[in-house]
Amino acid sequence: MANEYKIDINKREDITRQGIKKLRREGNIPGVYYSSSSKESTPIFVTQKSLQEAIKSGARIFNISVGEKKQNVLFKSVQYHPVTDEILHIDLYGVRMDQAITIKIPLYLKGDAIGVKEEGGIVNQPLNEVEIQCLPGDIPDFIELDITDLSIGDSLNAGDIILDEKFTLATSADAVAVSVTQPMQEVEPEAAVDGDELFLDEDGEESVDGEKEKPASEDGEQNKGEKEAGSE
Repeated sequence: MANEYKIDINKREDITRQGIKKLRREGNIPGVYYSSSSKESTPIFVTQKSLQEAIKSGARIFNISVGEKKQNVLFKSVQYHPVTDEILHIDLYGVRMDQAITIKIPLYLKGDAIGVKEEGGIVNQPLNEVEIQCLPGDIPDFIELDITDLSIGDSLNAGDIILDEKFTLATSADAVAVSVTQPMQEVEPEAAVDGDELFLDEDGEESVDGEKEKPASEDGEQNKGEKEAGSE
């Protein structure tokens, strides 16, 4: 069952770009709150300290106060800086504890595949998380998939994942979750050598089969010189 944690939020009045920059300079993180029943989102902000403590709690459900109303929320999305990994923006999604939601859960592999341990294969995992439907209070930290019996050439789909009856798979059952394949082998290309292939000699000039080929004009000049020398 998912843990719950209280997080303090504040309504954000200045929604301009300058206002957002000011919030960040002061150590705050802008965000929005919305739910399936709300017609529009509410701009909010939290302090970096509050957010870091909430993340460290390991909770999946958070309790906030929106005006006079208390609400349970999930982190719907978190936007990070591409270089520093600093949190730039958060989306909080309001949920009802008695109403099922669709959420992505990390997929962990369990066991050592026969195809790896005994046959020298490698594991490929195209699916790192799966979508399930469940009540907010039942959200698991992760879902496991046993790969012990997989040999080279074998694979498991999302539909092969054994789920508790509290969960319903939302990811396509045909989606490949994991497979064991042969390791890729590097093959050095062989250069085909023809009998008439040109080579470069040590002077950087072209030759045929290693024999230097002289231009016709040079041969002509050389023959002319030989004839003149002979005539004397």
